[in-house]
Amino acid sequence: MIFNSAIIMIEIIVIKGGPMIKIKNLCKSYGQGQAKIEVLKNIDLEIESGKIICILGPSGSGKSTLLNIIGGIESIDSGEVNILGENLASMSKKDLETYRRNKLGFVFQFYNLISDLNIFENIELGKYLAKNPLDINKLVDDLGIKDQIYKYPNEVSGGQAQRTSIARALIKRPEILICDEPTGALDYESAKDVLYLLEKMNHDYKATILIASHNIQISKMCDYILNIHDGKVKSYVKNNEKIQAKEVTW
Repeated sequence: MIFNSAIIMIEIIVIKGGPMIKIKNLCKSYGQGQAKIEVLKNIDLEIESGKIICILGPSGSGKSTLLNIIGGIESIDSGEVNILGENLASMSKKDLETYRRNKLGFVFQFYNLISDLNIFENIELGKYLAKNPLDINKLVDDLGIKDQIYKYPNEVSGGQAQRTSIARALIKRPEILICDEPTGALDYESAKDVLYLLEKMNHDYKATILIASHNIQISKMCDYILNIHDGKVKSYVKNNEKIQAKEVTW
């Protein structure tokens, strides 16, 4: 798949004088008493603006929970989560909704497309949540799904459905793109297309991208690699041997 080189610019606010995301002593658990499960334990993390971060770890390690917290979907037990200069814990429910709507884009493994809406209408859902959305017609052209817009989710391939999910996220002009296993349900070629697209969004427009994955090979195209094991940061290192998405194989 060859994507149009004139992909729409995403406006990114660069936070000067500090990291875009700063997490300190983050703890998160589910349940109570003997049923209590500690999912994240004293997480310390700083993420620069405009970087691609790969979050690796086995199932149950806390990857998705961390992304949900950064996305303002889940609360924390203790610690601090500061994003774009704001402490998420101090935000009201309305402020969190505004944060998710205006600052974030989400891409999930299973697309979460609405089956009764066609591709164009699914993407429009993101447009309605944005103050200054991208042009939807140009976006679908740039993502290579222009010919699919009047089809329904069950009529397109997995790769096309995932690009629809990405378009729905990008149309809001997000400053942070949160991707939870974005290639997990795709065949090899479709997965490579998605990785190329994410790389282009980061390279051309400095979008900060967080990718949680089981696939260690994806980490090779990322700026930093975060390993989480049993709810703790096992390692967080800069990737000094970063390669292009087209070179990633598995």
